[in-house]
Amino acid sequence: MYIKGVGLTKFDYSQKAWWQQAFEAAMEALEDARMKISDIDAIVLSAISSAAGGEHQTHKVSLISDLFKTNVPIIETPSVCSGGGVAVWTANRLGFNNVLVVSGEKLVDNRSEITVDWILSAAERVIEQPEGLLFPVQNALVWQQYMKRYKATMDDLALIAFKNHKNAVLNPKAYYYKRPVSLEKIKNSPVVTSPLRLLDCSLSVNGGGAVILSKEKTDIEIIGSGFATDYLLTFGRKQTHHFKATRIAAKQAFEQAGLRPEDIEVAEVHDAFTSVELFSYEDLGFAQIGKGAELIRSGKVNLEGKLPINTSGGLKAKGHPISVSGLAQIYEIVSQMRGRCGERQINPAPEIGLCHNIGGTGGSVTVHILKKTI
Repeated sequence: MYIKGVGLTKFDYSQKAWWQQAFEAAMEALEDARMKISDIDAIVLSAISSAAGGEHQTHKVSLISDLFKTNVPIIETPSVCSGGGVAVWTANRLGFNNVLVVSGEKLVDNRSEITVDWILSAAERVIEQPEGLLFPVQNALVWQQYMKRYKATMDDLALIAFKNHKNAVLNPKAYYYKRPVSLEKIKNSPVVTSPLRLLDCSLSVNGGGAVILSKEKTDIEIIGSGFATDYLLTFGRKQTHHFKATRIAAKQAFEQAGLRPEDIEVAEVHDAFTSVELFSYEDLGFAQIGKGAELIRSGKVNLEGKLPINTSGGLKAKGHPISVSGLAQIYEIVSQMRGRCGERQINPAPEIGLCHNIGGTGGSVTVHILKKTI
């Protein structure tokens, strides 16, 4: 299908309800597409915070029906951090003429320990968590396994964080817009779980995103759409230093698109932790196994490089409102292709881009490849 319109709220700590965030993003997408809600034949929703927060509203599809005053089919696709990507994957296969994909999250509205508990519902809670395997710990252990085998260092991760923060400074939708962070501050930030530091971790925020898919030809087409899953117990997998689901989803997307990794001109890569961005370079085929660090050391993935990655600032510095992140990635790639990114605009505007969205510690992954058709 084709992408007709996109919308995104600013990522921050606004205390608007999740559905308000979703509504604002949807209105922007409809305006971008020059459509009305009556033109929409189906809606795909992904959001988690309402069921956990003060609202405790689990019948979200009916609420969305009320909100938009529509009676079309509404499908919910919860898949934690990859919810937005899974929603796009689903909408791309439904067969309706026009589908609104939407998400809104009020993730940060309580004490930190409560928010953390909501987030941890995306991981295994009976065997791993009682042993202390929270998300930062899981990812630190995965990164330790990677470093044992290859020659990447914490300095490489600092460069990734620095790159993404520099990009976010230029993005009005990002939490760190006009708020630069130095490389020295990144390297000296507190250790969260050795060896990962505070500024190796993505930022929890609130926000909303929306994308309108259509059978009607527009200037941007989804030419590849892959989705794969993996075991919930991270250390029950045969390999822990890469994410198998990313490799499978990427293979599906590239085969559908008839392209190779070297054809990609811009990418949004899921950087819930800087370490995940680095080895995802390899899982996505942008670098050979064990050679991902060469991309950040050479500057290839910087804004002015041959393959700019996370021009939005990524989850790291734009912010990570769980289900919304996958839609925010689509928003960024579409904005780059349409030449709307201002100071962070790639020139010439890219014609082929990729979005990579992960749920949990590699437990569910989508990869979408977009192509400019006009």
